[in-house]
Formats: sequence, C-alpha cells, structure tokens
Amino acid sequence: MKLMIKPIIALMALAVPAILAGPLPAQEKAGAPVLLTSCGQSPGPTRFQIFLKKLQIDHVYNDQATARDLAAKKSSGAPFKSLIIVTGASLKGMGAAGVSINDEIARTKALIEEARKQGIKVIGAHVEGMSRRAQGAAPGDNSDEISIDAVCPFSALMIIRKDGNEDGRFTAISKAGGIPMIEFDKSLELEQLLANLFAK
Repeated sequence: MKLMIKPIIALMALAVPAILAGPLPAQEKAGAPVLLTSCGQSPGPTRFQIFLKKLQIDHVYNDQATARDLAAKKSSGAPFKSLIIVTGASLKGMGAAGVSINDEIARTKALIEEARKQGIKVIGAHVEGMSRRAQGAAPGDNSDEISIDAVCPFSALMIIRKDGNEDGRFTAISKAGGIPMIEFDKSLELEQLLANLFAK
C-alpha cells in the first residue's frame, strides 16, 4: 500500500489548477488600473468586481464602457493597462439597459480596437459555466455564443471557468489564435487567479 502513496500524491498535485501554484509567465501577467465591462449585460462581471475589490486592485466597473472611456482615461494621464470583458448575454440585462446584442457587439468591437491602439491588454472571460451558454438559453437564442465570438478571438488572454468549456469551444479559440487560456474550477478560485495575474 505504501508503494501507491507517491503516485497518488503526484496525480493529486497535477489535478490542482496551475494558476494556484504560483507566479504566472510574464506574457500572462496584467497591470492595473483595470476597466471591467460586459459584452451582453450578464451578471458575470460582478464576480470579478468582488475579488478585484477584495484584492484592492485599482479598477473601474462600467457595464456599458465605451472606447471614449479608454480615451478619456488616457487623457487624464493615468491610462488603463488592462481591459477585462466578460462574455455572456442576458436578455433581461440587455432589456434593462435598453440595448440589443447588436448594440453590445458594436460597443465591444470599438472598445477592443481602442484598447489595442493604446496597447491595453484585452482579457476575455467566461465565468458562468454552461448555464450561461446554450444550455441555459431560450430556444433559438444564440446571443451568448455571439458574445463569445465578439471577444475571445480578439483577446490577449482568456480566463475561463472549466465547466463552461466542456465542448472545447474556448480551447479551439485558444489554439486557433495562439491565445493563452487560464481555466479555473470554482468561483472562489478566481480570487487567487486574479492575485497571481496582477501580482507585481
């Protein structure tokens, strides 16, 4: 029985997400201040905001942020260094905001273009799992997938909850675009992930 202990421990170590193990490679690091927004008006960004606040990472949360916000911040002399866009469309959220998925895509496209122009790191995120994708959508509603397509292929880094990638959708985007992807299992792991991501 003793002979089995080391292999089992080794397997358990491999099962722990790499993000929890320590510092990230330089190309996967991000800086503050951060602009946090949504593409689709889902509640996903609030999960990021909770941990950004707890970690005291300088950030602004604006669920309808535009390219003008990035330009204004740059003009102030303290430009944003990172832009986190959380994917996932909520028909209820868009209705309350008075916008359509097409409005969201247009806003997001302009936002990413301005971020790239300024050299701001664009981070695409999906944090609500499969419940925020086709499994939880109304019949014929593919707005969640449209949101993903508008953000993730144009990101410099992706942060994905593992159970939202059961079909390999984000893995395919990562491989096709050579985009680093960090997966996490539970929402509570997001705190350590962000701590590592923004560690100086």
